[in-house]
Order: sequence, then C-alpha cells, then structure tokens
Amino acid sequence: MSGYLLVAVGALVGAPTRYLTDRLVQARHDSLFPWGTFAVNLFGSLALGLVTGAVLSGAASSQWQLLVGTGFCGALTTYSTFSYETLRLAESGARGFAAANVGLSLAGGLGAVYLGSELAKLF
Repeated sequence: MSGYLLVAVGALVGAPTRYLTDRLVQARHDSLFPWGTFAVNLFGSLALGLVTGAVLSGAASSQWQLLVGTGFCGALTTYSTFSYETLRLAESGARGFAAANVGLSLAGGLGAVYLGSELAKLF
C-alpha cells in the first residue's frame, strides 16, 4: 500500500475518533477546562510514542509509522484547537485554567510519548 494511502486511511479513522472522543469526554465534565482536547492529545502522544518506539526497535514496519503515527495521530491530535481553547480561556478571565492547560498538556504529552516509547521496548 502506498504511503499516501496509509496516511489517508489513518486520518480517516483519526479525525472522527478525535471528534467523538472530544464530545464524549467534554460532555462528562461541567468545566471550562477543555478536557476533550486534553484527552485526545494525551492519547495521541501515547500512541505516537508506542508506534515510533516499535518502529525504532524493529518490532513494527515503517508502514505502521505512516498509518498510525502520521495518519491516525496526525488527525487525532490537535495543536490548533489546544491553542484556540487556551486563548479563549485567557481572554475570558480564566487565566488559571489557561495556564493549567498549557502546563498539563505539555507535561502530560511529553510524559505520554515517553511512556509509549518505553512500553514499546517491552515488545
């Protein structure tokens, strides 16, 4: 399967997964904090760490990197929505939530990608 097709198929699954997960998570929290975007970004970071670690260790092929890493995770995660929601929080006076979103997203994303890459070493 060509690289373009692998990326497209991954994105075809990642985009609706992002939307549905965001809506499901956000509906469960009555808060200004953007829990849905936070959740998809953490999950995407974990998945990217897993697939990249698996490819680097030889446990998975580069096609998996295109399908899952570039396609699925690329469509699942969202820096633009994270940025917009953070700005919206700050402008509405919820500066504490805005700062928490930045700090937790950065630390959580880095931790999740690290955890994923470490878990991949177990395979």
